Amino acid sequence: MTPKNGEAHSPVNTHAHADGATITAVRFTRIQDPFTPRHDIHMPRVSGDWSLIEICEVELASGVVGVGETIIQYTWGGVPRDAVAKVVGQNVFNQLWDDSYGCGLQMALWDAAGHQAGVPAHAFFGKQVRDVAPISWWCLDFDEAEWVAEARLAVSLGYTCFKLKGRPWRDVIGQLEALEHVLPDGATIDMDFNGGLANAGFAVGYLKSLERFNQLQIIESPIPQGDVAGNVRIRSQTRFAIAMHYGSPPIMTTMHEDVCDGFVIGGGAGALAQQSQVSATANKPFWLQLVGTGLTTAWTVQAGAVATHAQWPAITCMHIWQDDLIVKPLVVEGGYIKVPTTPGLGVALDRDAVSRLQLADQEVFPIRPRRTYHLAWPASVRPGQLTIPAGSSVIEGFEHHLFRAYDLGNLPKHPHGIAMKQVDHAD
Repeated sequence: MTPKNGEAHSPVNTHAHADGATITAVRFTRIQDPFTPRHDIHMPRVSGDWSLIEICEVELASGVVGVGETIIQYTWGGVPRDAVAKVVGQNVFNQLWDDSYGCGLQMALWDAAGHQAGVPAHAFFGKQVRDVAPISWWCLDFDEAEWVAEARLAVSLGYTCFKLKGRPWRDVIGQLEALEHVLPDGATIDMDFNGGLANAGFAVGYLKSLERFNQLQIIESPIPQGDVAGNVRIRSQTRFAIAMHYGSPPIMTTMHEDVCDGFVIGGGAGALAQQSQVSATANKPFWLQLVGTGLTTAWTVQAGAVATHAQWPAITCMHIWQDDLIVKPLVVEGGYIKVPTTPGLGVALDRDAVSRLQLADQEVFPIRPRRTYHLAWPASVRPGQLTIPAGSSVIEGFEHHLFRAYDLGNLPKHPHGIAMKQVDHAD
């Protein structure tokens, strides 16, 4: 999965398919793909509206059309409009590795190139090393009953790994206790704290209280990733594998200090290839984290097909939307998706869904209501902790506003029995 001089080492002879490979048009359609009912309750808590999606289509002189997508307000790279002028008139095989084109356009270029050459997209990345790619179920922080319902649904759809959000305004111990009785033997949980455990002094003790949950295997970003000494301490004093986003701290510092057990990798094709190669050299596993519907999931599986160390289950969040935007759903069996063998991404865009979900005004996005969060907790005590007095608080805004209140130490972290109620305001 290594690009060389702007092109990937590939067994595909692109010169043999050059006729008709000129890019003649690029088209965009913006849609709003509603969340499933349970996710619709919680996803407005994040500051960007992940339901807003931009579909990109790249047409070649041969008549081939490649497709891609961008989650407009949550992406590694939006598509700059001047990128269209840069690619139109160019040979599609010469445009694959430029990450500056952004998410949806680059994905569509790879899909078009695969169809033009008659090969799966992963053939341009390099040598295939796996026929099935691991994938994880994802959800934001829910209450216990919602997590149980989510886990049951995920298991019924073939998932065996679950990436869950650990939040200081949730009773994570209560949530894990509830999941113990729902998940099958062999199922695993990854818990992402997004730095919310603040510092090693708190994190080590708290994480050790979670060690009794055998299904909990990986902890992502327990404290801010720039705290090298703190993360090293957490890794050495708890049983969990520690995952960190690639690049923070700088990769040489990460390797020298042995800060983590593996990585979270995302970005464009060039970034994926470079980060994958470094991870393989260091013998560090990683999961690919590329958020999107069935289109992005197919792209992720293609990238993972050639990455030797993409051994941890990928995160795409595919099932948070009501529509996966592809004609034939991707099937998860035993926690894996088969790598498509048909050309391009290996999936077909559901054009009827795109037409149905298209925004009436392509330049105006819906406005979400103002939201407040009502937190309440009883007096509680955990072994090794002081008694937390009963209390309550109201915070307005998005998830990062909640984090800010905890980062300042104004609210107790992870008290047993804490409850949160969300209230939307029409004004």
